Amino acid sequence: MQKLIIATRGSKLALWQSEHIKSLLEAAHPGLEVELKTMKTKGDIILDTPLAKIGGKGLFTKELEDAMLQGEAHIAVHSLKDVPTEFPEGLVLGAITKREDVRDAMLSEKYAELHVLPEGAVVGTTSLRRRMQLLAARPDLQIKNLRGNVNTRIRKLKEGEYDAIILATAGINRLGLQDEVRYFSPIPTSVMIPAMGQAALGIEAVNDPKVLEIISVLEDENAQIETTVERDFVTVLQGGCQVPIGVNAKLEEETLQVRAIVGLPDGTDLIKEKMIASRNDYRALGKELADRMIEAGAVKLLKRAEEIALKTIL
Repeated sequence: MQKLIIATRGSKLALWQSEHIKSLLEAAHPGLEVELKTMKTKGDIILDTPLAKIGGKGLFTKELEDAMLQGEAHIAVHSLKDVPTEFPEGLVLGAITKREDVRDAMLSEKYAELHVLPEGAVVGTTSLRRRMQLLAARPDLQIKNLRGNVNTRIRKLKEGEYDAIILATAGINRLGLQDEVRYFSPIPTSVMIPAMGQAALGIEAVNDPKVLEIISVLEDENAQIETTVERDFVTVLQGGCQVPIGVNAKLEEETLQVRAIVGLPDGTDLIKEKMIASRNDYRALGKELADRMIEAGAVKLLKRAEEIALKTIL
């Protein structure tokens, strides 16, 4: 195989991610030509409506998947947190890359940390997971929806629409935007549990042995173990973009710890759990944690959360 085509969105972060994968593949396979095919997805076009209301995170992947299924591209590079747990026939999750910093971050022109925000401060996020945990920690905050690419969100912050906004630390680091605002403060995972797959890149690919062999060099074993636990957890709970779920697995040598949270968008009713297991038992851990939380009422709580979100927030 002499040429590999990457289907990519046109945002700065998506292009950075695809260019990064392009450089890794060309370095690993001398003589391989890697080309980027840029396109817009529905999620890039509809910017005035929260994702959960118009179909969830799959809005950023469908057009790229269609290109692969039609033979116009071989792979697509996604932020793994945006990748659904099920794939169309003919496509697979071919590789998971080494993770960046998994934490969420608060960006602000005025305030250095979450705990110093004044009462009633306006915080921008469209993530129900972030909303839930922000209000659990600070019920006095005003949460205002925030859409657009990373640069657009930072511009809205600098124009004074928000006192602070919440973004993924990984995206800020990858784009080198740490100095674009006065305060860039990663939030400890003890305060805000990240999304499934956060800070890893997921390489979706056509189910072709030649393609899968080429991209196998991108696979990071630790990231694969951690994110498998997280994705299994969400799969069992059947939780998508419309419900507030945080889950983070952390592998340290032979020990694997996973922490999860589900609840109502206003942070008033939460279920939190933690489990520790051996690295070798990772394939069972996500399901075991989900089953434990289901016994504690997670499914009913998430159903309430979805109803509340669609009626009053989104």
